[in-house]
Amino acid sequence: MLKADRAGRILSHISEAGSADVHALSELLEVSAATIRRDLQELHDQGLLHRTRGGASTGPVNLELSLRHRSERRQEEKRRIGLAAAELVPEGAVVGLTGGTTTTELARALADRTGITVVTNAVNIAAELIVRPEIRLVVIGGLARSASYELVGPAADRMLSHYHLDMAFISVDGLTAQEGCTTHDEMEAQTNRVLLHRSRRSVVLVDSTKVGKVAFAPICPLSAVHVVVTDDGLAVDQARAISNCGVKTIRA
Repeated sequence: MLKADRAGRILSHISEAGSADVHALSELLEVSAATIRRDLQELHDQGLLHRTRGGASTGPVNLELSLRHRSERRQEEKRRIGLAAAELVPEGAVVGLTGGTTTTELARALADRTGITVVTNAVNIAAELIVRPEIRLVVIGGLARSASYELVGPAADRMLSHYHLDMAFISVDGLTAQEGCTTHDEMEAQTNRVLLHRSRRSVVLVDSTKVGKVAFAPICPLSAVHVVVTDDGLAVDQARAISNCGVKTIRA
């Protein structure tokens, strides 16, 4: 396993569990304890986790994993979500996509379709679709966020305000019936709001581990969303709470 791949697995594991010791990580990644200690120290020095005696934790750090480190996390669930979301897109639609690992899976599912226009502020999605001549691609400019590969801010908002979208698909870092859709960055949240506002139909793509969580910046109330596409790990009470907000749920 490459060093960058180990780092992504370590960050994903600690982000979900809250902490981990060297022995557990060594067994998980099938490398020596000495290798894990070096990896943990480097990630600590980068401010991505908090090194502890015998292991590491998220500690006081507000851990937003970069897209590079999130790309292999729950990959199969995200692939299914992307495929299910693609079935919602009619021929000839103008589709808005924000950044994120799950919306990237949707972009891949749409890549072989014809007659679709994709409007996105995500440079990684743009890079994947630009080689697909069947897709009409519009890339929104703005301030680049290295964590999400998104272009956000006033310039992105102004450009989006000139377009009319049939559907908007956004990824979120948290979703609850009470707090709605949330993300880690306030400028990203604002650009997402503009994208939703310019669309006739709004769809949230979220893996079930993020349902019930609240991130720093609010995007919109759940009632502003038409459909939530998630995986089959969604709890019954969470599905009921989403439904009570008048939102349709699709489990992939």
